[in-house]
Amino acid sequence: MLAKLQSRAALPSARELGKIRHLLVVAPSGTALGELPLQGVLEKALARRRKKLADLVKSPVSAETAEGMLVLWVTPDPKQSAFEQHTLLRKALALLLAEQPDTLHVAVAGTAAGRRGLAEGAAYVTWVNGIALPRRRKKDDARPLKAIELWGHRSKDGFAQVRAVAAGNVLCRTLTVLPPNELTPGEYRRRIAVLARSQGWAREEYDYRRLKKMGAGAFCAVAQGSDEKDAAIVRLRYRPRGAKKTVALVGKGICFDTGGHNLKPARYMMGMHEDMNGSAVALGILLAATQAKLKVNIDCWLALAQNHLSPRAYKQNDIVTALDGTTIEVVHTDAEGRMVLADTLTLAARAKPSLIVDFATLTGSMHVAVGSRYSGIFATGDGIADKALRAGTVAGERLCQFPMDEDYDSALDSAVADVKQCTLDGEADHILAARLLQRFTAKTPWIHMDLSAHGCKGGLGAVATDCTGFGVAWGAEFLRGLAD
Repeated sequence: MLAKLQSRAALPSARELGKIRHLLVVAPSGTALGELPLQGVLEKALARRRKKLADLVKSPVSAETAEGMLVLWVTPDPKQSAFEQHTLLRKALALLLAEQPDTLHVAVAGTAAGRRGLAEGAAYVTWVNGIALPRRRKKDDARPLKAIELWGHRSKDGFAQVRAVAAGNVLCRTLTVLPPNELTPGEYRRRIAVLARSQGWAREEYDYRRLKKMGAGAFCAVAQGSDEKDAAIVRLRYRPRGAKKTVALVGKGICFDTGGHNLKPARYMMGMHEDMNGSAVALGILLAATQAKLKVNIDCWLALAQNHLSPRAYKQNDIVTALDGTTIEVVHTDAEGRMVLADTLTLAARAKPSLIVDFATLTGSMHVAVGSRYSGIFATGDGIADKALRAGTVAGERLCQFPMDEDYDSALDSAVADVKQCTLDGEADHILAARLLQRFTAKTPWIHMDLSAHGCKGGLGAVATDCTGFGVAWGAEFLRGLAD
C-alpha cells in the first residue's frame, strides 16, 4: 500500500515548519541559499562540515533543529541523468526513512519551471522506498510510510502517472522476495487471479495438461519434474478504449530453480526463488500501464513453473519438441528459462502483436558482462533498440544493447535436432540464449531484456533495497512512448 500524498503550491511557513518532524528540501543546483527553507540551519550545517552549497549536488547534508526536526537538503543538477538524480534523492531519503516516520514532508524550492520534475522524482523515490517488503520475523518492527506532504508544487491528479509506476515497482519487488514455499506456481496463479479481478484484466490459463495436449514440449519438459502439476502459462489482457497498438509482455516465472539434474551448488542455488523476477516485471508494467491509463493494448504472458530435480525431470540429451514444432536437444538442465520462454513466445507471437518484449533473469554471462548495475537488451532492429535505450535514460534504469548476429547460430547447431538448447563452454551464453529465443517470435519485432540488475547490493537508482524491480519504470516509459 503506497503512502497517501497531499501536495501544496506554497512552501511551508515558519509556523508550519515548527510542526514538521521529518523534512527533505529539494532544489535545483544553483538555487540561492536564501530561497531554501531553514536557511540559517543549513548555513550552520555547511559550516560545521566545511562544505559549500554547491556540494549538495553530490551528497545531502542533514541537521536537527532546536524543535527536534530532522531535515536534509539536496540540490540535484538538472543536467544530471534521471538515474543520478534518483540516486541522490534515494540517499537523502534513506536517512529520513530510517527513523520510520508516519509522515514525511518534502519541500521543493527553486524556479516554478524546475519544480515539477523534482517534485515528481521526489514523490516516486519516496513511494518506492516508503514501503515494507514482506518478511517473516516473529517481532517485525518495520513500519511503512503512511503519508507524504509535498510542498512547493501542487499536482491536481496527485502525481497519478508517477504513482502508477511506483505501484508497479512495489508489486514486482513484493512478489520477487516472497519465499518459494509461499510463491509456488499454484499460489502465484491464485494471486494473479485476484489482481486480474481488481484491475479488470481478462485472464486465461494454459495449465500443464492443456499445454501437454497442445504440444508445448519445451515448457512441459521443465514442468514435468515437479510433483505438483501446477505450472501454467497465464495470459492477461488489458484493452483500453482508443488503443491502436498491441504489445506482448512475456515474463519468465521460475518460482524456484534447483538447476535440475545439473544441480546448482548451494552458493548459486541460494536466492533462486527470485528466478521468477521476469514475470514480476511484466506484471508490474501491466499494473503501471493500467493505473496510468496508457492507451496501448497489452497481452501479458507469464511462464510459471519450477525447475525441480526428480526421476521425472528432463535431462541432458533429451530431445523435446516445442510448440511450434522445433526440436531442441537438451544440453544443460539449468538453462530452463529459455525452454519455458520458447513456448510462451510462440503463444505470444500467434496473437499477432505489434511488438513482443520479454523479461528474464536468464543468464549468468549477462551478469558477468555488465554486473548488477545495468541490464542488457537485444532487439530485432536498431530503431526499436534506440527507443528502448532512450526510455531507460528517461526512466532512470540503465540498459546496454548487445549484438546477436546470425553467425552466432553455428554454436547451436545440433547433429540430432533442429537446435541445441545451449552450449557447455559458456562463451557468449547471453547472446546464444537471445538467438535461440528469437526463433520462436515468428519474425515479430522483439526486445529481450536479460535482468542482470534485478538485484543490486545496497540498492540501485531510485530503489534502496537489494531487490530493485528493475524494468518496471523502463517498461512504463517505453509503453508511454508507443501510446503517444
